[in-house]
Amino acid sequence: MSAQLKSTSVDETLILTLSNPSARNALSPEMVSAATEAIQQADGSKHIKTIIIQGEGEHFCAGGNVQRLLNQIDLPPQGQDENIQNLHHWMESVRVCSKPVIASVEGAAAGAGFSLALNCDFVVSAQNAIFVMAYTSIALSSDAGGSWNLAGQLPRALCSEILMLGGKVSAQTLAHHGFINELTEPGKALEQALALAKRLNERAPNALASVKALLNHAHGQSLSTHLDEERENFVKNLYHPNAKLGLQAFLDKKKPSYKS
Repeated sequence: MSAQLKSTSVDETLILTLSNPSARNALSPEMVSAATEAIQQADGSKHIKTIIIQGEGEHFCAGGNVQRLLNQIDLPPQGQDENIQNLHHWMESVRVCSKPVIASVEGAAAGAGFSLALNCDFVVSAQNAIFVMAYTSIALSSDAGGSWNLAGQLPRALCSEILMLGGKVSAQTLAHHGFINELTEPGKALEQALALAKRLNERAPNALASVKALLNHAHGQSLSTHLDEERENFVKNLYHPNAKLGLQAFLDKKKPSYKS
């Protein structure tokens, strides 16, 4: 069966499944394009509040297809440049989507699959999951924002070890460094991711969108500029109908039901 993206939903949560199990869900250009479109459509939907990305079967995602990359060498570089641009558009769509995106990781998350998890807002991982960026093992360097995300949170020496030596990193190590929100028993990642999505779905979508945008912009702004953006978002959300629902429910000690 060729690589494809499967889409289902549970209540207000969209579940995107990377489906290429015979190749540990290695990515294809078609899968990447479909995933980008699905994220963008979900971002504009009033019915979807959260998104979960998982792999079919025992693994999350093996990243790029090595055989396809080898074949690409005999073709002009423009084609591969376009493929990577499309991959990067997908990563950006995950990061800028106003809805929280959760990675549900079982088994291996390698290369761009590792980067995909890093670009999500939350990561729920099986305890025995393995993360690896073995680009240098095949004489390549990283893509999909892997080096950017790791360098933003890890000491340079550890980043060098992960990216230059291409060694496997355990889920426990990544959890220790704050990259993973929840560790679960093997086979339970999706169940836990859905439970996390349910908690997020109960919160005001406009407030979550503001928080995500603020987090995305924080490291590229001065404190003064960021304070201005915080003020603008606070005021905008205060005068959104959901604020009145939330404030009154807090005073009444009741659970609010927010509008999309």
